[in-house]
Formats: sequence, structure tokens, C-alpha cells
Amino acid sequence: MLNNITLGQYYPVDSPIHRLDPRMKIILTLLMIVGVFICQNFSGYILILLFTVAASRLSHVPFKVMMKGLKPLRFILVFTFLLNLFFSTGTELFHVGPVVITREGLRQAIHYSLRLVFLVISTSLMTLTTSPIALSDGLEQLFSPLKVFHFPAHELAMMMSIALRFIPTLMEETDKIMKAQKARGADFESGNLLARAKAMVPLLVPLFVSSFRRAGDLAMAMESRCYHGGEHRTRLRVLKITGNDWLALGIMILLLVLIVLLNIFVPKGLIL
Repeated sequence: MLNNITLGQYYPVDSPIHRLDPRMKIILTLLMIVGVFICQNFSGYILILLFTVAASRLSHVPFKVMMKGLKPLRFILVFTFLLNLFFSTGTELFHVGPVVITREGLRQAIHYSLRLVFLVISTSLMTLTTSPIALSDGLEQLFSPLKVFHFPAHELAMMMSIALRFIPTLMEETDKIMKAQKARGADFESGNLLARAKAMVPLLVPLFVSSFRRAGDLAMAMESRCYHGGEHRTRLRVLKITGNDWLALGIMILLLVLIVLLNIFVPKGLIL
């Protein structure tokens, strides 16, 4: 399961999506999230799916790589689907004993499940096509107007960059600890959910110790290099908005307009 976590992992290839400005990719991701939340019918989700597949092809990131990020969320997806399916009132479709399945419950279960799926895929696409350093620079540039209000833009961007950078490292460390404990007879896979949770406790202690040690080493390394935040810092790569960035923004705005039009003119129950 640890290999299925795509958040914070960078897929290093050359593609039009990779070459987009990180600031624009952050804005596009936020607009995509807005589009997912305002979508009210399944025709809109089909449009979002086509857009996501096209973006995956342009990014040269295999679609199955982005879908890997959904595997750790299988329990949440199933729980969300069943919760809306069994506890929503409306027009009855069929029933099995005391369990009643309604048309509105089925529609709502699919709706919220698809919303969660597209949220994960859209954020995964951004992190897979943007290096942590570029993402940190983009966040700092977007937050820089808030410096007028003494907002710590550089510090916040640095914290988020470090957090994203160390996600794969912590996953690798967790995998090593699990293999070492399995070699000593630990069992993380058998038993019920409570038993598996208890088996994870011996894993958390060395992981926390390793994380605090790594954080201390990083802080000492930054202090020894006289790191003082964003004061008088220069950049190796200067961010620049190009024509491709504006084209991508225009396509995303067009997608939002189409979603709004589908919400207005297409009935919610087009599929169900």
C-alpha cells in the first residue's frame, strides 16, 4: 500500500504539462477543484473525466500511476458510497429485507464518490508534474502579495515544500521498518481491523524517532548554512508565464463554463 501513495512524488519526464509555470498549475488545480464541487450532474463528470484523461496523455504520466493514489482511499470510497446509498431517503428502487435502496441515494452515492476520485486525481496530477522546489517557488510567488500584511509567504511555502519532499522519504523509511519487523516475526496483515491497528503501534515508535532525528538534522544543516528565510534570496530559475500557460488557463475556464451550462440545461438525473 505504501507504494500506492502518489502525493509528493514527482514523475520526471518532459511534457507540455511539466513545462507549465508552477503558479499556473496551482491555479489550474484550484479551478479544477472548483469545477468538481460545482458539478451537479453526471454529464459534467463525463466531461471532467475526458479532460483528466487528456491532461494525463499530455503530461506523459500513465493514467494508472495517477489512479494508484486512490488505492489507499478504498475504504473511504466504499464507506462514502455505502453511507449515502443506505441512509438517503427518496423514491424506492428495490429493497433487500430491511435495507431500502432509493434512486436519490444511489445518485448521491455515485456523485460524492466521483467527487472524491476526481479531487485526488487532480491534486496527484499537479504533484506528479511539478517538482517540490518549483511548487515551493510557485506558492511563494502566489502568496507574495500578502507580505504587505506581514504574511510569512516564504516560510509557509518552505514548510509545504519540505512536507511534500519528505513524504516519499517517510514512506521508504516505513517500508524498511516493516520489512525489518517482519523478518523478526511481526505480522501486519492477519487479524481483524483492531488487531492490525495494534500491530502498527510498534511501527510508529521507530518511525517517529527517525522523523524527529531527520527534522533535527535538517534544522542543523539549514542553520549551519546561515538560512534566514526569504530575506534577499535570489533564484536559479525565474518563473515566467508563457503563452502555453494562458492557453491552459483558457481551456480550464472553458471547462468551468461548460460545467455550469450543463448544470443549467441538463437534468440532474440524466443517467440515473
